[in-house]
Amino acid sequence: MTSSATTLETAIRRRIDHKTKPLGALGRLEELALQIALIQQTETPVLSNPHMLVFAGDHGLAAEGVSAYPADITHGMVKNFIAGGAAINVFCRQNGLELLVCDVGVNGTFDENTESFVKYKIRPGTRNMRYEPAMTADECAAALDAGKTLVNGIQYRNCTIVGFGEMGIGNTSPAALLMHRFTKRPLDQCVGRGTGLDDAGLAHKLSILETVAAQYQQLTNPLEILAAMGGLEIAAIVGGILQATENRMVILIDGFIATSALLVAQALNPAVLQNCIFCHQSNEAGHRHMLDFFNARPLLTLDLRLGEGTGCALAYPLVQAAVGMLNEMATMDVL
Repeated sequence: MTSSATTLETAIRRRIDHKTKPLGALGRLEELALQIALIQQTETPVLSNPHMLVFAGDHGLAAEGVSAYPADITHGMVKNFIAGGAAINVFCRQNGLELLVCDVGVNGTFDENTESFVKYKIRPGTRNMRYEPAMTADECAAALDAGKTLVNGIQYRNCTIVGFGEMGIGNTSPAALLMHRFTKRPLDQCVGRGTGLDDAGLAHKLSILETVAAQYQQLTNPLEILAAMGGLEIAAIVGGILQATENRMVILIDGFIATSALLVAQALNPAVLQNCIFCHQSNEAGHRHMLDFFNARPLLTLDLRLGEGTGCALAYPLVQAAVGMLNEMATMDVL
């Protein structure tokens, strides 16, 4: 840490400690305020034009029966996002976040043309990774670019904080595989019920993923692993996290799928963690292990397992409260 950075951190801590409260009395909010101020390198951080970016893509592996829902639900849910009827729409409206939905790989077309929907389709779903890599290197790179492009676009509109969500039937499978590779956890600790598999379905899912993991175990490069066993929407989130870090933006991390993207991003650039706020602990098996890997304490534990970025939208008011405390709360000088 440089001398100037140390000086800034000392000044921020002094401001927090001299607020009209006992020392440390606002707990995690004080930690959040310090983190956000350091991300923006200022004693008076600003949360402006907050955005939720939701990337959608289908998965060839869904043909192996790894999800309780059919693959065409992805297309229907994206239409629901566009129409404003999904949980993430409700929570974003409630808490003042701008929602931007991006099709990077849905197996279906959309006639809708709205400012909140971006068509960036790379291919209509990944390939079945049981038989071949999910993406080529070029397709994976294009998905990374999609995330980077959208993040740069919202920053140009004065956005300083961004959350990432996803939609893709079957995407807990690539997330579990990425978790297995990047955390070194046994695969059975990474695989969960996803959208609601019964015991037989869970056993089948684990069997399929064991086959896939063995097929690509020789890969060591993070981008090659992502291309072989990831998803287009996951790769887009990876790109978004990397770009948001470069742009000194605050990053809201959602649940199991988004955190698997963070595993890849962190392998490519360890500095991304400084910008990340872990919003909630998913009820999906394995997410707690992911959070432990990052030594992360999530803001919320609500047994959510929906995805879409819903945990980010629900946690955002706590982030606002932390910044409001730092900027608006009086100091002991008034007493």
